[in-house]
Amino acid sequence: MQTPHFRFYTKNDILALTKIRRFETKLGEQVHVLTEDHGPEAFQKIDARYVVLGIPEDIGVQANAGTGGAATGWTAFLHSFLNIQSNDFLTGDDICVAGHFDFSDMQKLIEANAQSEDERIEAFRHAVNTIDEEVEKIVKAIVSSGKVPVVIGGGHNNAYPLLKGSAKGLHQDLQIGLPQINAINLDAHTDYRPAEGRHSGNGFRYAEDDGFLQKYCVVGIHENYLQQNVWVDIVNNPFFDCITYEDIFIHGKRTFQQAIAHAIEFTDDTWCGIEVDLDAVQGALTSAATPSGLLPLHARQFINLCAGNAKCAYLHICEGAVRLSNGRTDESTGKLIAYLVSDFIKMHSAEKQ
Repeated sequence: MQTPHFRFYTKNDILALTKIRRFETKLGEQVHVLTEDHGPEAFQKIDARYVVLGIPEDIGVQANAGTGGAATGWTAFLHSFLNIQSNDFLTGDDICVAGHFDFSDMQKLIEANAQSEDERIEAFRHAVNTIDEEVEKIVKAIVSSGKVPVVIGGGHNNAYPLLKGSAKGLHQDLQIGLPQINAINLDAHTDYRPAEGRHSGNGFRYAEDDGFLQKYCVVGIHENYLQQNVWVDIVNNPFFDCITYEDIFIHGKRTFQQAIAHAIEFTDDTWCGIEVDLDAVQGALTSAATPSGLLPLHARQFINLCAGNAKCAYLHICEGAVRLSNGRTDESTGKLIAYLVSDFIKMHSAEKQ
């Protein structure tokens, strides 16, 4: 796999982040890593169903004129996740922690050479194309090996290469006739902005335009941040649906569980990407943080219901930060992501046994 920005982990890398204690076993002591072979068939050789990888980058968010910081979520997550207790509820035996992408060289190059804000944004959008290509290759290799990618971002721009790589991988593995899958997104925004150059706000638009996204359902959109042109596009597309935050929690048209059940039923004809943008969670540190949103409990319930009832192609949790470029910090973000990932693996593995 030609993925020059991907760093594969060794067991020593994992153990360096794991706090070993007598009479206890942590996930970090149990999880798998890839062997020295990092070729196209590397993922077929690991005895683990779930492959965890990080895309800690700010490029897609800044290409959307957002506040940087999403690059800081991965390491915080890893510290929390690897130190979860390995027990009857969750062991690390079926988990591989593959590694993470490092696109910091592109970030530094753009910061050093861009002459204006417009030039900076244009360069970031061009750089997202490189991120797309490399993420797609890794994800395709994982999925075509019969594994489930669990991906921690980074910006929501990575929904596009995840959908594309998963669709291609499932097609290569003869699971689907055409490289096209569905998606359920828990998000305050649709991320279906116009195709104006790649960024964190239009991953689903590009995935649909390029034929890799069939059905798309968004749960929890905030009406205040839904562009009229995007709303019209969704209303007129029979393959798209959305349930706003206001319809659930303000107007009471349906419960949160009913909204998730609707999204699962709407997309149940084929494999489905499960997307969680942490800007939907009230108080979570993101580029577009909200004072009025879902509780962490709701995000966990969403993950649990999707893992148990949807035909999950992958899990993607994005936009979370522990440190934003404007100086705001929240060290708990990594632990929140670790809860969501452990919830997913517990329920998904239980349903597949």
